[in-house]
Parts: sequence; structure tokens; C-alpha cells
Amino acid sequence: MGATLAIDTSAGTRVALVRNGVLVVEVNYESNLGHAESIGTAIAETLSAAPDAQVISVVVGRGPAPFTGLRIGIAAAMMFAEGAKAQLSGVISLDAIALLELESNSSISTATPLLITTDARRKEVYYALYSGLNSHGVPIRIDGPAVIKPEALREMLIDKNIYPVTTNKFITASAIARLAEAQQRDGSLSHDVSALYLRQPDAVEGQFGKKVSG
Repeated sequence: MGATLAIDTSAGTRVALVRNGVLVVEVNYESNLGHAESIGTAIAETLSAAPDAQVISVVVGRGPAPFTGLRIGIAAAMMFAEGAKAQLSGVISLDAIALLELESNSSISTATPLLITTDARRKEVYYALYSGLNSHGVPIRIDGPAVIKPEALREMLIDKNIYPVTTNKFITASAIARLAEAQQRDGSLSHDVSALYLRQPDAVEGQFGKKVSG
């Protein structure tokens, strides 16, 4: 049977190989720097652990995340899928974190939703709210993803009388793969692999058309 290669660079560099719904191997580089150097190594290490695996699908986390790291993971997924003639799909990385929590937490509901936040830099966070899993195991997102300052997020939740559950779980490539499997069952798996930045990148056009850091 074919295998799925999952890639996420929304936080660190994470690659996993899943076959028949079972994790074969997962490689994680925690640093948020050096994605360009680590992504190739992570993919090579993952595939070397299962040299007989035939990758027929590639799924990549679309973020939200800062510009540079996210685009490197998506570019790697696109190039690998093209070379392997594999199906390419994309999922929202926050949904994968939500999946990890929702699978083990039955207290989540519309009245008490799950809040997922990740660092967006610039003293902001990315966030999304979830009310549970649907019948196919896909997280039900009821708000977001969006980018906001933590103080504004707290005020918004209080104004809406929302007191959410939070989690300390973090993104994994295997969760990216499992989310894609659930969305495949649900019929909602998307081939959209565009990056979710949710704001302009840090690099902007400067004088004489040169890129300058913002």
C-alpha cells in the first residue's frame, strides 16, 4: 500500500511518513531557524527509515505561520509531490493541533470551545476556536484562523462570554497526516497549498525596489 509524507514548518521542521493510517517514522527539528537547511535532511531521514515505502500522497501544513519558514515547507512539499507523481494536499496547521487535543478531551463543546494559539511574533498570536470533532473525526472550527494581540483576544472572548479550554499540545507532522486522512473521509480534503500568513510578510519593497526588513 502507498504511504503519505506529511510536512509542516509552521513551528520547527517536522516530517512524518504514515502508511495505512500507522505512523512509520517521524523526524522533528525544533528550531524555528534554518528551515531551508533542515527540511531536506528531515525528508531524507524520514524516507531512509522506510526505504520500501511508495509515497503516493503528500500533505503539508499551510500555517498560519510567519512567512519564511512556512513557504520553505510548502515549496518542499510541492517539489517532492511533483517528483514522486504524488497527490498534493494542504491542511491548516492549527486544525492539526486541535485534533490532538480533541481526540483525548471530551469536554469540548460549543459552550466550552477549544482555543488554539501559536506565536505569530510582533507580540501577536494566531488563534482558532473549535467545538469538537465531526462524525469523520475532523475538528469543527467555529472561529479563525486569525492573527491578534493577546490582550485583544482576551477582550474579545470576554465580550462574547466565551471561556475556552486551552492545550499545551504542539504541532506534529503525524497529526497533519491524520487530519488529512479524516478530511479525506469527510470529503473536505483540499488541494490548496497556499500559505496562510494572515498579514503582510516582514519583507517589504523599499527604495529602488530593494527588499528591506520590516
